[in-house]
Amino acid sequence: MSIFKDLMWFFKQEKKAYIVGIIMLLFVAMFELVPPKVIGFVVDEINRGQFTVGSIWKWSAILAVTAITMYILRFQWRIRIFGSAVKLSRQLRNQLFRHFTEMSSSFYQKRRTGDLMAHATNDLQAIQQTAGAGVLTLVDSLATGGFVIIAMATTISWKLTLIALIPMPFMALLTNYYGSLLHKRFHKAQEAFSSLNDKTQESISGIKVLKTFGQEKEDIESFRDQSEDVVQKNISVARVDSLFDPTIAVIVGVSFFLSVSFGARYVINGELTIGELVSFTTYLGLLIWPMLAFGWLFNIVERGRASYDRVSLLLKETREIKDKENAITSNPVGEISYKLDSFTYPNESEPVLENIHFSVKRGETLGIVGKTGSGKTTLLKLLIREFEGYKGSIKFGEHSLDDYTLEGLRESVGYVPQDHFLFSTTIAENIAFTDPSTPKENIESAASLAHIHEDIKTFTNGYETVVGERGVSLSGGQKQRISIARALLMNPEVLMLDDSLSAVDAKTEESILRSLKENRSGKTTFITSHRLSAIQHANLIIVLQEGKIIERGTHEELMDLHGHYHEMYVRQQLEELVEHGG
Repeated sequence: MSIFKDLMWFFKQEKKAYIVGIIMLLFVAMFELVPPKVIGFVVDEINRGQFTVGSIWKWSAILAVTAITMYILRFQWRIRIFGSAVKLSRQLRNQLFRHFTEMSSSFYQKRRTGDLMAHATNDLQAIQQTAGAGVLTLVDSLATGGFVIIAMATTISWKLTLIALIPMPFMALLTNYYGSLLHKRFHKAQEAFSSLNDKTQESISGIKVLKTFGQEKEDIESFRDQSEDVVQKNISVARVDSLFDPTIAVIVGVSFFLSVSFGARYVINGELTIGELVSFTTYLGLLIWPMLAFGWLFNIVERGRASYDRVSLLLKETREIKDKENAITSNPVGEISYKLDSFTYPNESEPVLENIHFSVKRGETLGIVGKTGSGKTTLLKLLIREFEGYKGSIKFGEHSLDDYTLEGLRESVGYVPQDHFLFSTTIAENIAFTDPSTPKENIESAASLAHIHEDIKTFTNGYETVVGERGVSLSGGQKQRISIARALLMNPEVLMLDDSLSAVDAKTEESILRSLKENRSGKTTFITSHRLSAIQHANLIIVLQEGKIIERGTHEELMDLHGHYHEMYVRQQLEELVEHGG
C-alpha cells in the first residue's frame, strides 16, 4: 500500500474532492445495510402472520428512498474521485512532457523513444487507476466490510459473526503473497511493452530503409518475437491475477457454510429468528464485494506501484545543463571565441575535440571542413550548450556561454542540423515554427532566401501543403531548404548550417549562399560542409582532422599551403569535371 503514501502529495492537493467523495462512499456503505435488515423484518412478519398491505407500502417506500439516495451519492462520488484521478494523470503527463523538453541530449542517448512513450501512456494509466479505482476499492472494501460486520455483530449475533470470520486471516495471507508476485511480474510486463513500443516506433520510422533492403519479413518476425514476449509476460501476470477471485470465492464459501451450519442450530435453540438468519446470510452476501474488492485492490495498487516507480525514476533524472544563478537573460552579440583545450563526450574516454582555438568577429563567416567524424557537428553543438564539461572556454561577446541563460543564448542562434526534422503539419507552419503568428509575407520572404519559394508554389496547396511525418513527402533538398528558411525567419545573430546544403545542386547552393551574404550583413554565419564550394567565400576556414585543427586561413591562403585543403579542393574539382563529361 506504499503507493498511497507516495501519492499523498496529490491527495493533499485534491483533499476537498477526495474527502467529499469518501464521505459519500461511507454513506453509501451505511445505506447498503438497510435492504438486508428490511428483508429480515419482512420474513419475521410473514412467519408471525403479521404481514399486511400496509407493510408492503412501508417497506417498499423505505427501499425506494434508500435506492434513490444511493444512486445520487454514487453519481457524486464518481465525479469527485474518478475526476481527481484524471487530473493526476494530466498533471503527471504534463510533468513528464516538460521534463522531456528540459533534458539534455545525453538523456536521449540513454533512453529509447518507445520506452518514453510507454511511460507517458501505460504507466500513467496504471497510476490513474490507483488514484481512482484504487481509492474506491480501499475505502469501499473497508467501509462496507466494516459496517456489515458491525451490523451482523450488534444487531444479530456476535458469536455467529466471529464464526463467519474464521477463514478471513487465510485470505489476508494469500492475497498479500499474490500481491508481491504481481508487482514483480507486472514490472517485467511493462518493460516488455516498452521494448515493443520502441520496436514499433523504430520500424515505422525506418520503413523506407526496410523496404529498400527487402527486410520486411525479418522485421515482421522480430516484431512477432517481441510481441510474443509481451504476451507471455502478461499471461504470467494474469496467472497471478486469476488466483484472487477463486481464493476469495473459496473463503466466502467456507464462511457461508459455517454461518448456515451454526445459524441453523441457533434458530433451533431459539437464539435467532428465521428472519435474523436470513438477514445474516444476506449481510454475508454483502461481504462478497468487499472481499473481491480487497483482492482487486492488491491488483490495482501493485500495478500502480510498479508504474509509479518507473515514472518517478524518470522524473528524478536531472538535466546536466542548467542556467547558473543570476545568468544574463539578454541575447548575446559580438565576437565568438573558442579557447577549447579538449572535449570528451559523457561516458567516453577519448576526446573528440582538442586544441580548438579561433575567433570569429561579428558579421564574419566561418567555414569548417573535415572528414566524417572529425568533430564538425560537435564544434557547433558546444556553441548552443547542447553539451558541456569541456576544458577551456567559449565566449560569445564579452561573456562565457554559461553566463547566459539557455533561452537567451539559443534565441541568438539559428541552427540547421544535418538531420532535417519537419513536423507533420503545413509547410508554412514548419517555417514559422518559432513564431506561429508570423505574417505570410515574412514566411514567403524567408522561403525565397532559402530558394524554396518556387518549389512550394508548384505544390497543389502551396504553403498549406501538409508535409507528412518528418517531411516524408519532400525530397532531401526541399527539406534542407525549408529547414534553412525556418532558421532564417528567426533572423538570428548566428546562423549555423551543419552540412545543410549537401542535398542541393551546385547552382542552388551558390544562389542560397549569395542570398545569405546579401541579407545577413553584420550577422555571423558558421557553415560545415564536405563540399568546399559552400565555404570558400568564408572569412576564416578551419580544417579538422580527428578533432584537431590541422589548417586554417582563407580559401586563397589554404590553397597556397598545398596541404590537406588544397588536396580536397583539387579532388572535388576533378570529380565535378568528370561528372560533366570532362
